[in-house]
Amino acid sequence: MSITFNADEIFEMAEEIERNAARLYRQEAKKTADKETKEMFLKLAAMEDKHLNTFRLMREDLSENEKKQMVFDPDNEATMYLRAMADGRGTEGKVSTVEMLTGNETTEELLKTAINAEKDSVVFYVSLKDLVPTEAGRDKIEDIIKEEISHLIILKEQTTLLKR
Repeated sequence: MSITFNADEIFEMAEEIERNAARLYRQEAKKTADKETKEMFLKLAAMEDKHLNTFRLMREDLSENEKKQMVFDPDNEATMYLRAMADGRGTEGKVSTVEMLTGNETTEELLKTAINAEKDSVVFYVSLKDLVPTEAGRDKIEDIIKEEISHLIILKEQTTLLKR
């Protein structure tokens, strides 16, 4: 049996991922004593909040067909599965990024961690795209991927600025 999701379910997962990312960046800001690093992470958290809102608006614009449930799921197990995937993003068995932080990381190390998290998000969404049938909004998943790539670009630009 194959699992398929509609665009609405994927956007719900994207919203959860953005919430988790904002929470992570706020916790990273609390863990650092360096004012500049703290401000950077608070800005990243604000970016994630903005992307959460973007995904929410994109989700609201979905057609009824893109929101249509693809499988019979009276116990709402698909939603629970999606939430678990969003929380883990393929990191089962690994220590969470927040727990790995010691507070002694340099700004460059923290940026590298953020870049890797964003890369994981891109890979995650690319792999999910094939689970959404065309008629259920597969093209909307491309929009999520583009948003995540824009996060990478911003983080890379910040890394370049730090090296100057």
